Amino acid sequence: MAEIRNDWTKEEISEIYHKPLLDLIYEAATIHRENKDYSEVQISSLISIKTGGCPEDCAYCPQAARYNTGVGVHAILPKEEVIAAAEKAKAGGASRLCMGAAWREVRDNRDFDKVIDMVKAVNELDMEVCCTLGMLTESQAQRLADAGLYAYNHNLDTSEEDYKRIITTRTYDDRLKTLEHVRKAKITVCSGGIIGLGETVEDRISMLKTLSSLPKHPESVPINALVPIKGTPLADEARVPVWDMVRMIATARIVMPKTVVRLSAGRTEMTTVEQALCFMAGANSIFAGDKLLTTPNPSFDSDMAMFEILGLKPRAAFKNGKPGQQEHVQEYIDIDKVEAN
Repeated sequence: MAEIRNDWTKEEISEIYHKPLLDLIYEAATIHRENKDYSEVQISSLISIKTGGCPEDCAYCPQAARYNTGVGVHAILPKEEVIAAAEKAKAGGASRLCMGAAWREVRDNRDFDKVIDMVKAVNELDMEVCCTLGMLTESQAQRLADAGLYAYNHNLDTSEEDYKRIITTRTYDDRLKTLEHVRKAKITVCSGGIIGLGETVEDRISMLKTLSSLPKHPESVPINALVPIKGTPLADEARVPVWDMVRMIATARIVMPKTVVRLSAGRTEMTTVEQALCFMAGANSIFAGDKLLTTPNPSFDSDMAMFEILGLKPRAAFKNGKPGQQEHVQEYIDIDKVEAN
Protein backbone atom coordinates (compact mmCIF):
# COMPACT_ATOMS: atom_id res chain seq x y z
CA MET A 1 0.00 0.00 0.00
CA ALA A 2 1.40 3.41 -0.96
CA GLU A 3 2.54 5.40 2.06
CA ILE A 4 1.27 8.94 2.57
CA ARG A 5 4.33 11.14 2.96
CA ASN A 6 4.79 14.87 3.41
CA ASP A 7 8.59 14.75 3.41
CA TRP A 8 9.45 13.97 -0.22
CA THR A 9 12.77 15.47 -1.30
CA LYS A 10 13.36 17.08 -4.69
CA GLU A 11 15.87 14.33 -5.42
CA GLU A 12 13.30 11.59 -4.76
CA ILE A 13 10.64 13.30 -6.87
CA SER A 14 13.16 13.89 -9.66
CA GLU A 15 14.08 10.22 -9.66
CA ILE A 16 10.41 9.31 -10.03
CA TYR A 17 9.77 11.89 -12.78
CA HIS A 18 12.76 10.71 -14.86
CA LYS A 19 11.97 6.98 -14.74
CA PRO A 20 11.58 5.22 -18.10
CA LEU A 21 8.10 6.30 -19.20
CA LEU A 22 6.46 2.87 -19.27
CA ASP A 23 7.88 2.01 -15.85
CA LEU A 24 6.60 5.33 -14.51
CA ILE A 25 3.10 4.77 -15.90
CA TYR A 26 3.06 1.20 -14.52
CA GLU A 27 4.06 2.33 -11.02
CA ALA A 28 1.52 5.18 -10.99
CA ALA A 29 -1.23 2.92 -12.38
CA THR A 30 -0.49 0.31 -9.72
CA ILE A 31 -0.81 2.89 -6.94
CA HIS A 32 -3.96 4.27 -8.56
CA ARG A 33 -5.54 0.81 -8.68
CA GLU A 34 -5.00 0.36 -4.96
CA ASN A 35 -7.91 2.76 -4.72
CA LYS A 36 -11.09 0.70 -4.88
CA ASP A 37 -12.75 3.31 -7.12
CA TYR A 38 -9.93 3.82 -9.62
CA SER A 39 -12.30 3.78 -12.61
CA GLU A 40 -14.33 6.70 -11.24
CA VAL A 41 -13.57 10.13 -12.67
CA GLN A 42 -14.86 13.28 -11.04
CA ILE A 43 -16.46 15.62 -13.56
CA SER A 44 -16.39 19.31 -12.73
CA SER A 45 -17.77 22.25 -14.65
CA LEU A 46 -16.03 25.62 -14.48
CA ILE A 47 -17.85 28.87 -15.19
CA SER A 48 -16.70 32.46 -15.10
CA ILE A 49 -19.01 34.42 -12.82
CA LYS A 50 -17.03 37.65 -13.27
CA THR A 51 -14.88 37.99 -16.39
CA GLY A 52 -11.92 40.18 -17.35
CA GLY A 53 -10.41 43.36 -16.00
CA CYS A 54 -8.12 41.65 -13.49
CA PRO A 55 -5.31 43.93 -12.18
CA GLU A 56 -2.79 41.10 -11.92
CA ASP A 57 -0.10 40.37 -14.53
CA CYS A 58 -0.20 36.56 -14.74
CA ALA A 59 1.69 36.00 -18.00
CA TYR A 60 -0.64 33.25 -19.22
CA CYS A 61 -4.00 34.86 -18.47
CA PRO A 62 -6.34 36.42 -21.06
CA GLN A 63 -8.34 38.13 -18.28
CA ALA A 64 -5.53 40.46 -17.18
CA ALA A 65 -6.57 44.05 -17.88
CA ARG A 66 -3.10 45.01 -19.12
CA TYR A 67 -3.16 42.55 -22.06
CA ASN A 68 -5.13 43.02 -25.27
CA THR A 69 -6.62 39.54 -25.69
CA GLY A 70 -10.14 40.31 -26.88
CA VAL A 71 -11.70 39.20 -23.60
CA GLY A 72 -14.26 41.76 -22.50
CA VAL A 73 -14.99 42.88 -18.97
CA HIS A 74 -18.28 41.55 -17.61
CA ALA A 75 -19.84 42.23 -14.22
CA ILE A 76 -20.75 39.41 -11.87
CA LEU A 77 -23.42 37.10 -13.28
CA PRO A 78 -26.96 37.04 -11.88
CA LYS A 79 -27.57 34.12 -9.52
CA GLU A 80 -30.25 32.74 -11.86
CA GLU A 81 -27.71 32.33 -14.68
CA VAL A 82 -25.33 30.50 -12.38
CA ILE A 83 -28.08 28.14 -11.19
CA ALA A 84 -29.08 27.44 -14.80
CA ALA A 85 -25.44 26.66 -15.66
CA ALA A 86 -25.16 24.39 -12.63
CA GLU A 87 -28.34 22.50 -13.58
CA LYS A 88 -27.05 22.04 -17.14
CA ALA A 89 -23.69 20.80 -15.83
CA LYS A 90 -25.37 18.36 -13.43
CA ALA A 91 -27.55 17.02 -16.25
CA GLY A 92 -24.36 16.46 -18.26
CA GLY A 93 -22.82 14.36 -15.50
CA ALA A 94 -20.90 16.93 -13.43
CA SER A 95 -20.87 16.50 -9.66
CA ARG A 96 -18.95 19.71 -8.94
CA LEU A 97 -19.41 23.30 -10.07
CA CYS A 98 -16.45 25.66 -9.83
CA MET A 99 -17.15 29.39 -10.01
CA GLY A 100 -14.29 31.66 -11.03
CA ALA A 101 -14.02 35.43 -10.68
CA ALA A 102 -11.24 37.54 -12.20
CA TRP A 103 -10.29 39.21 -8.94
CA ARG A 104 -6.89 39.73 -7.32
CA GLU A 105 -8.46 39.12 -3.93
CA VAL A 106 -11.88 38.84 -2.38
CA ARG A 107 -13.28 42.08 -0.98
CA ASP A 108 -16.01 42.33 1.61
CA ASN A 109 -18.61 43.97 -0.59
CA ARG A 110 -21.90 43.30 -2.37
CA ASP A 111 -20.23 41.14 -5.02
CA PHE A 112 -18.91 38.80 -2.33
CA ASP A 113 -22.39 38.74 -0.81
CA LYS A 114 -23.66 37.59 -4.21
CA VAL A 115 -21.06 34.81 -4.34
CA ILE A 116 -22.16 33.62 -0.90
CA ASP A 117 -25.75 33.42 -2.19
CA MET A 118 -24.57 31.47 -5.26
CA VAL A 119 -22.70 28.97 -3.07
CA LYS A 120 -25.83 28.36 -1.01
CA ALA A 121 -28.00 28.00 -4.13
CA VAL A 122 -25.73 25.50 -5.89
CA ASN A 123 -25.46 23.51 -2.67
CA GLU A 124 -29.21 23.02 -2.80
CA LEU A 125 -28.72 21.20 -6.12
CA ASP A 126 -26.68 18.58 -4.23
CA MET A 127 -23.50 19.47 -6.10
CA GLU A 128 -20.07 20.11 -4.64
CA VAL A 129 -19.35 23.83 -4.88
CA CYS A 130 -15.87 25.16 -5.61
CA CYS A 131 -14.73 28.77 -5.96
CA THR A 132 -11.60 30.40 -7.33
CA LEU A 133 -11.72 34.07 -6.43
CA GLY A 134 -8.12 35.04 -5.71
CA MET A 135 -6.60 35.68 -2.30
CA LEU A 136 -8.72 35.15 0.83
CA THR A 137 -8.51 36.28 4.42
CA GLU A 138 -9.28 33.90 7.27
CA SER A 139 -12.67 35.50 7.89
CA GLN A 140 -13.62 35.35 4.20
CA ALA A 141 -12.67 31.68 4.03
CA GLN A 142 -14.79 31.01 7.10
CA ARG A 143 -17.72 32.85 5.58
CA LEU A 144 -17.49 30.67 2.46
CA ALA A 145 -17.28 27.58 4.66
CA ASP A 146 -20.38 28.65 6.58
CA ALA A 147 -22.21 29.02 3.25
CA GLY A 148 -21.34 25.40 2.44
CA LEU A 149 -18.35 25.79 0.10
CA TYR A 150 -16.83 22.36 -0.56
CA ALA A 151 -13.54 23.32 -2.24
CA TYR A 152 -11.40 26.34 -2.98
CA ASN A 153 -9.04 26.47 -5.96
CA HIS A 154 -5.86 28.50 -5.68
CA ASN A 155 -3.10 27.20 -7.95
CA LEU A 156 0.61 27.61 -7.29
CA ASP A 157 1.10 27.77 -11.09
CA THR A 158 4.84 26.98 -11.03
CA SER A 159 7.77 26.64 -8.63
CA GLU A 160 8.64 29.24 -6.03
CA GLU A 161 11.92 29.82 -7.87
CA ASP A 162 10.18 30.49 -11.20
CA TYR A 163 7.19 32.39 -9.84
CA LYS A 164 8.42 35.97 -10.33
CA ARG A 165 8.96 35.31 -14.03
CA ILE A 166 5.25 34.52 -14.40
CA ILE A 167 3.61 36.86 -11.87
CA THR A 168 4.95 40.00 -10.18
CA THR A 169 1.75 41.39 -8.65
CA ARG A 170 1.69 38.93 -5.75
CA THR A 171 4.13 36.58 -4.05
CA TYR A 172 4.38 32.83 -3.66
CA ASP A 173 3.86 33.30 0.07
CA ASP A 174 0.57 35.07 -0.73
CA ARG A 175 -0.55 31.90 -2.50
CA LEU A 176 0.47 29.66 0.39
CA LYS A 177 -1.18 31.95 2.94
CA THR A 178 -4.53 31.66 1.13
CA LEU A 179 -4.20 27.86 1.16
CA GLU A 180 -3.62 28.05 4.93
CA HIS A 181 -6.78 30.10 5.38
CA VAL A 182 -8.78 27.64 3.27
CA ARG A 183 -7.51 24.65 5.24
CA LYS A 184 -8.15 26.38 8.58
CA ALA A 185 -11.79 26.92 7.53
CA LYS A 186 -12.07 23.16 6.83
CA ILE A 187 -12.69 23.73 3.11
CA THR A 188 -11.01 21.17 0.85
CA VAL A 189 -7.98 22.45 -1.05
CA CYS A 190 -7.68 22.40 -4.84
CA SER A 191 -4.21 23.53 -5.90
CA GLY A 192 -1.94 22.58 -8.78
CA GLY A 193 -0.13 24.24 -11.62
CA ILE A 194 0.50 24.81 -15.29
CA ILE A 195 3.17 23.26 -17.45
CA GLY A 196 4.33 24.81 -20.72
CA LEU A 197 5.07 28.26 -19.25
CA GLY A 198 8.71 28.02 -20.29
CA GLU A 199 9.61 26.48 -16.94
CA THR A 200 12.33 23.85 -16.45
CA VAL A 201 11.72 20.26 -15.38
CA GLU A 202 13.32 21.26 -12.06
CA ASP A 203 10.57 23.87 -11.65
CA ARG A 204 7.91 21.20 -12.14
CA ILE A 205 9.56 18.96 -9.57
CA SER A 206 9.87 21.88 -7.12
CA MET A 207 6.16 22.66 -7.48
CA LEU A 208 5.22 19.03 -6.79
CA LYS A 209 7.50 19.08 -3.74
CA THR A 210 5.72 22.18 -2.40
CA LEU A 211 2.28 20.61 -2.92
CA SER A 212 3.28 17.27 -1.38
CA SER A 213 5.00 19.01 1.55
CA LEU A 214 1.90 20.89 2.71
CA PRO A 215 0.71 19.78 6.18
CA LYS A 216 -2.00 17.84 4.35
CA HIS A 217 -1.94 17.00 0.66
CA PRO A 218 -4.46 18.99 -1.42
CA GLU A 219 -7.62 16.97 -1.98
CA SER A 220 -7.42 18.00 -5.65
CA VAL A 221 -4.35 18.81 -7.78
CA PRO A 222 -5.10 20.17 -11.28
CA ILE A 223 -2.38 19.63 -13.88
CA ASN A 224 -2.89 22.17 -16.66
CA ALA A 225 -1.18 22.41 -20.03
CA LEU A 226 -0.77 26.01 -21.12
CA VAL A 227 -3.29 27.19 -23.69
CA PRO A 228 -1.32 30.04 -25.37
CA ILE A 229 -3.54 33.11 -25.83
CA LYS A 230 -2.74 35.83 -28.35
CA GLY A 231 -1.97 39.08 -26.55
CA THR A 232 -0.41 37.47 -23.46
CA PRO A 233 3.36 37.32 -22.89
CA LEU A 234 3.28 33.52 -23.32
CA ALA A 235 1.35 33.59 -26.61
CA ASP A 236 4.22 32.01 -28.57
CA GLU A 237 5.00 29.11 -26.25
CA ALA A 238 4.96 25.70 -27.94
CA ARG A 239 2.34 23.09 -27.11
CA VAL A 240 3.32 20.84 -24.22
CA PRO A 241 4.12 17.28 -25.39
CA VAL A 242 1.59 14.79 -24.05
CA TRP A 243 4.47 12.83 -22.53
CA ASP A 244 5.18 15.76 -20.21
CA MET A 245 1.55 15.75 -19.05
CA VAL A 246 1.73 11.99 -18.46
CA ARG A 247 4.94 12.35 -16.45
CA MET A 248 3.47 15.14 -14.31
CA ILE A 249 0.24 13.23 -13.63
CA ALA A 250 2.05 9.98 -12.86
CA THR A 251 4.54 11.68 -10.54
CA ALA A 252 1.72 13.53 -8.75
CA ARG A 253 -0.15 10.24 -8.33
CA ILE A 254 2.90 8.54 -6.80
CA VAL A 255 3.82 11.30 -4.34
CA MET A 256 0.19 12.12 -3.43
CA PRO A 257 -1.52 8.71 -3.66
CA LYS A 258 -4.97 9.66 -2.34
CA THR A 259 -5.28 13.05 -4.04
CA VAL A 260 -7.69 13.59 -6.93
CA VAL A 261 -5.39 14.45 -9.85
CA ARG A 262 -7.20 16.60 -12.37
CA LEU A 263 -6.47 16.49 -16.09
CA SER A 264 -7.34 20.14 -16.70
CA ALA A 265 -6.62 22.79 -19.35
CA GLY A 266 -5.23 21.67 -22.69
CA ARG A 267 -7.51 18.68 -23.29
CA THR A 268 -8.88 20.12 -26.56
CA GLU A 269 -5.43 19.50 -28.07
CA MET A 270 -5.32 15.90 -26.85
CA THR A 271 -6.66 12.81 -28.60
CA THR A 272 -8.69 10.18 -26.79
CA VAL A 273 -5.61 7.93 -26.81
CA GLU A 274 -3.50 10.66 -25.18
CA GLN A 275 -6.14 11.28 -22.53
CA ALA A 276 -6.37 7.52 -21.93
CA LEU A 277 -2.64 7.50 -21.07
CA CYS A 278 -3.27 10.27 -18.55
CA PHE A 279 -6.11 8.30 -16.92
CA MET A 280 -3.92 5.21 -16.84
CA ALA A 281 -1.18 7.26 -15.17
CA GLY A 282 -3.52 8.29 -12.37
CA ALA A 283 -5.71 11.19 -13.49
CA ASN A 284 -9.18 10.80 -11.99
CA SER A 285 -10.84 14.14 -12.61
CA ILE A 286 -11.60 16.42 -15.55
CA PHE A 287 -13.33 19.68 -16.30
CA ALA A 288 -16.19 19.16 -18.73
CA GLY A 289 -18.27 21.66 -20.66
CA ASP A 290 -17.59 23.90 -23.63
CA LYS A 291 -15.36 26.41 -21.81
CA LEU A 292 -12.82 26.69 -19.01
CA LEU A 293 -13.54 30.27 -17.97
CA THR A 294 -12.59 31.82 -21.35
CA THR A 295 -10.73 29.02 -23.16
CA PRO A 296 -12.24 26.15 -25.21
CA ASN A 297 -12.86 22.75 -23.63
CA PRO A 298 -14.35 19.41 -24.82
CA SER A 299 -18.14 19.09 -24.61
CA PHE A 300 -20.00 16.86 -22.15
CA ASP A 301 -21.13 14.62 -25.01
CA SER A 302 -17.62 13.99 -26.31
CA ASP A 303 -16.40 13.24 -22.80
CA MET A 304 -19.23 10.78 -22.18
CA ALA A 305 -18.34 9.02 -25.44
CA MET A 306 -14.72 8.80 -24.25
CA PHE A 307 -15.82 7.42 -20.87
CA GLU A 308 -17.83 4.74 -22.68
CA ILE A 309 -14.79 3.70 -24.73
CA LEU A 310 -12.44 3.63 -21.73
CA GLY A 311 -14.84 2.04 -19.25
CA LEU A 312 -14.81 5.04 -16.92
CA LYS A 313 -17.73 6.31 -14.86
CA PRO A 314 -18.54 9.69 -13.28
CA ARG A 315 -17.86 10.00 -9.57
CA ALA A 316 -20.82 10.97 -7.38
CA ALA A 317 -20.87 14.21 -5.42
CA PHE A 318 -19.72 14.29 -1.78
CA LYS A 319 -17.83 11.00 -2.01
CA ASN A 320 -15.78 12.08 1.01
CA GLY A 321 -18.60 13.63 3.03
CA LYS A 322 -20.44 16.93 3.17
CA PRO A 323 -18.70 20.29 3.66
CA GLY A 324 -16.78 20.43 6.93
CA GLN A 325 -17.24 16.69 7.46
CA GLN A 326 -14.99 15.27 4.74
CA GLU A 327 -13.04 12.22 5.78
CA HIS A 328 -9.30 12.62 5.70
CA VAL A 329 -8.57 11.54 2.15
CA GLN A 330 -4.94 10.87 3.05
CA GLU A 331 -5.91 8.23 5.59
CA TYR A 332 -6.25 4.94 3.78
CA ILE A 333 -8.95 2.55 4.96
CA ASP A 334 -8.83 -0.86 3.38
CA ILE A 335 -12.57 -1.24 2.82
CA ASP A 336 -12.21 -4.80 1.55
CA LYS A 337 -10.59 -5.88 4.83
CA VAL A 338 -13.17 -4.02 6.89
CA GLU A 339 -15.97 -5.73 5.00
CA ALA A 340 -14.23 -9.09 5.28
CA ASN A 341 -14.18 -8.74 9.05
